[in-house]
Amino acid sequence: MAKKPVKYTFVDAFTESAFKGNPAAVCLLEEERDEDWLQALAMEFNISETCFLTRITEPEPLDSSATILTPRFRLRWFTPVDEVKLCGHATLAAAHFLFTSSLVKGNLIEFITLSGVLTAKKVMQGDKSDVLKCENGEAQECFYIELDFPTVPVVEYNSTDVASISKALNGVSVIDIKKTDQDALFVVLPSGKTVVDIKPQFDDIGKLPGTGLIVTAIAPPESEFDFFSRFFCPELGVNEDPVTGSAHCSLAPYWSQKLGKCDFLAYQASPRSGIVNIHLDEQNQRVLLRGKAVTVMEGCVLV
Repeated sequence: MAKKPVKYTFVDAFTESAFKGNPAAVCLLEEERDEDWLQALAMEFNISETCFLTRITEPEPLDSSATILTPRFRLRWFTPVDEVKLCGHATLAAAHFLFTSSLVKGNLIEFITLSGVLTAKKVMQGDKSDVLKCENGEAQECFYIELDFPTVPVVEYNSTDVASISKALNGVSVIDIKKTDQDALFVVLPSGKTVVDIKPQFDDIGKLPGTGLIVTAIAPPESEFDFFSRFFCPELGVNEDPVTGSAHCSLAPYWSQKLGKCDFLAYQASPRSGIVNIHLDEQNQRVLLRGKAVTVMEGCVLV
């Protein structure tokens, strides 16, 4: 029997403008597909992440007294070359797709992922009567999406790779080098302008240890932001990830210690750029990532 066509939606996440932020392909599966097919489709789309949603038909109540069940979906994320354990922008994109397509009721969604249960909450902006006009002329609610993610600690890294890292970043000065629990290098640079002006040498970055390279610095004092960052991960098939929610799970606790605060407005200084509003819940070791998204394309996979 032929497989059913799979509908997909392209969503730009952590932005209010089309063709900015980080694009993700969101695919809603009505039947199981094998691993090879999932990876092949992600390679076909060839963007930073393709995610796959599968509805869980019998969600459990949040607690024994709950009368309304929170909708639950299984969620998986694939780069063009591999599956990843945590992805912020594609989770935001998936939530945006579900909220705007009326596939869920209410303002909360639970995702079952390789990183456990993650939640996405719709947060209205301003008065509920406020609307945005989409490019197709349809009125849409104006809202943020808030993701509840685990912190990803930054640990000390006794590196002998300072020269290699500097070379990979085209000779910039390096202030500090650490590593995340997810095996990404975490490099602190002298200024936000340095982060913006980096000319990454992707062949050299690909030779560095770890799964990727986060670079960050305090934001310029005249900006509205607290810190800047960029993320490079050529080994995962993405030279530069435009806006990386999961990287902010490490950036938030690091900058909390440096700046003595738990709320941040962060700017990812990739060519597409993006903005992430962050709250660090130190007690529960969670990071709340808040952002907007824009639907830019819809289609159907026929094979």
